[in-house]
Amino acid sequence: MFMKNSLMLICFLFLASFITAQNNAELRIMTYNIRFAGSADDEANNSWNSRKDLVAEVIRFNKADIFGLQEALLSQIIDLKNSFPTYDWVGVGREDGKAGGEYSPIFYNTEKYKLVRTSTFWLSETPDSVSKGWDAAFKRVVTWAEFNFQNTDQKFFVFNTHFDHIGETARINSAKLILIKIKEIAGDNPTILIGDFNTQKDSPPYIVLTNGLDSEKKFYLNDAETANSGIHYGSHITFNGFGNDIQPGNKIDFIFVNDKVNVKEHGVISETFDGKYPSDHFPVIAEVEIE
Repeated sequence: MFMKNSLMLICFLFLASFITAQNNAELRIMTYNIRFAGSADDEANNSWNSRKDLVAEVIRFNKADIFGLQEALLSQIIDLKNSFPTYDWVGVGREDGKAGGEYSPIFYNTEKYKLVRTSTFWLSETPDSVSKGWDAAFKRVVTWAEFNFQNTDQKFFVFNTHFDHIGETARINSAKLILIKIKEIAGDNPTILIGDFNTQKDSPPYIVLTNGLDSEKKFYLNDAETANSGIHYGSHITFNGFGNDIQPGNKIDFIFVNDKVNVKEHGVISETFDGKYPSDHFPVIAEVEIE
């Protein structure tokens, strides 16, 4: 009888651990400002054609299941789509809501995730229409997507953005708007916010995102670098200026998560290729577990 009960207990514990593993799904997510393809970079030997394979190698080697880009023009998106045949992407150009200007696209591995719905809103007083907000120099967008895991139908949301580099008021109000929109769109579901925020950790926009809109801290996000017991790897700098503007502490690209996402690892990938920089930003990657 003792042997029989012991075997039953072992089977129960195994089943319980299996169910828990099935209910907690992991993914690797990356944010990467790839630098738009511009003629000025061609003259400085940093043309997109000379960098695109390096960018793809960084993403592939670090096994990003989902990656969000900033400053991506449609031609660059097409190049990367060709490098990742099992991935699809969502997003629109910020200039016209179609193909004009820079995108903040989200790429995802179609063998692992199902796209449920997606949309884009503008960081402005009129987010549902093509517009420029507050004191921003350019139109800025947030592209978001709801996904299901292929094997569990477990849902989660990803939001990808690029804050303005000039408008201080725009950055603060963009942070406030994003929190409102995340709550409206994703509710209490697992959510990840990624992007180039053109702001550092001690800045008002960062404080808004990580402290919420009111003193009661009813809704806020956690910086994946310090969330949970995650392990950080690599640099604490993300903007590098193609190696010409590396300043200690200049981390302006972030991954944020809500309390339904556990961070296992976090890193800034600062490798170069024989001295060549794939972009003027380093990508940020996190391995996370969705509850």
